[in-house]
Amino acid sequence: MKLENMKDLERIIGVAIEENNPLSLLIEMPGFSKPEMITNPVENLALKLEYYKKTYDEHLEHKHAKGIKITGYTF
Repeated sequence: MKLENMKDLERIIGVAIEENNPLSLLIEMPGFSKPEMITNPVENLALKLEYYKKTYDEHLEHKHAKGIKITGYTF
C-alpha cells in the first residue's frame, strides 16, 4: 500500500501496534530499480516511529540523504 506523508505512517504504525502485526516499509533509494523492504517487529514500532519522525520529513523523504524516501508498506 502507498504512503503519502508522515500522518499516513503514524496511522499505519498505530494500526500495526493495535493489531499486533509486524510492519514492512518500502524504501526507494537512488540507483536501485526496486525499493528495499524493511520489516520491523511490532515490539519495535513505537521506537521506530520516533526514529522515522526525526529522520524523515513530512513527505517521508530522508532529511540527511537526498533521494531516500518511504513510499509504501505491507503487513
